[in-house]
Amino acid sequence: MAITPSKRITVPASLLLLTAAAALLLFVLLPSLSPSSSSPVALSCPDGSSHTTTTKSPDPISTTPDDIAWLKAQLSRNSIQDPPSSPAAWHTLRKGINPRTRAQQLEDLLHFKGISHYDDDDASKHTALPCPGELLVEEHHSNYGEPWAGGRDVFEFLASSSRLAPTDHVLEIGCGTLRVGLHFIRFLDPARFHCLERDELSLMAALRYELPSQGLLHKRPLILRGEEMEFDRFGSDVIYDLIYASAVFLHMPDALVWVGLEKLSGRLKPEKGRIFVSHNIKFCSRLGGDECTKRLTQLGLEYVTKHTHDSLLFNHYEIWFEFRKLKAWSNQSSMH
Repeated sequence: MAITPSKRITVPASLLLLTAAAALLLFVLLPSLSPSSSSPVALSCPDGSSHTTTTKSPDPISTTPDDIAWLKAQLSRNSIQDPPSSPAAWHTLRKGINPRTRAQQLEDLLHFKGISHYDDDDASKHTALPCPGELLVEEHHSNYGEPWAGGRDVFEFLASSSRLAPTDHVLEIGCGTLRVGLHFIRFLDPARFHCLERDELSLMAALRYELPSQGLLHKRPLILRGEEMEFDRFGSDVIYDLIYASAVFLHMPDALVWVGLEKLSGRLKPEKGRIFVSHNIKFCSRLGGDECTKRLTQLGLEYVTKHTHDSLLFNHYEIWFEFRKLKAWSNQSSMH
């Protein structure tokens, strides 16, 4: 049986050139069409196969000018005016809202227990972490004399100034009720945040309310009650990238502060590690400039500079003093 040759199909040269150009253009554009915040990464699986995933850039620490401009635009878009100037003006804005003071909320919790609740013996059987009413109404948010929102300001300044990474180790001396610490705990990898706090009520608020209510129990921060500078309780091999004391050293005897600095100097990471102290450093200035420098040098520390950091939400600023390891000591540490 004879095989009949198929008919030859001819394609115009102009069409071939057009197709090739389109393919080249698509090849050039494909990389730019992928999301800018992530890049594909090929991963090998145990069975020999592979799949592609994306790596996400870390969230920024500080609020940017673009963030502020965006929020102001949202306020304008929703016709949100300047805050009312009187209680009566605030009241006129409320539509179906029944505000309660913390004292009133606490009374309701203690006497009326809300709308639906378990009574008597059943009351303790259905709540995994029973919390005192005083903490539930957040009375501890007023314990330290300034708005709770100020904790975010402190975190942004310290984390940015120390070039903090989620894998770093942070020690707060006197974390109180975690006004600042919550932001560090959320940012850092698990078990990277340590705190030494002496006040029992503050510890109760931090552990029984703040960590559970913020969904941060999985971060496993190590928060210990201690009266003195007992930093060895966190382990002898922990080296910190950031150590800070917010409004703590000014309430301590100078001698105790120097004891703390002596213990902390050996726990500070060479080169990168920083110690930040807020408000003032009278423990140092009372000695006189030369004597203070000499004392710091003996501990392997040096004073870096003074910072003024503004608040994002209210008319407030904080003064911070920065210390680091002496370069000579840092070099010796890296050699061993």
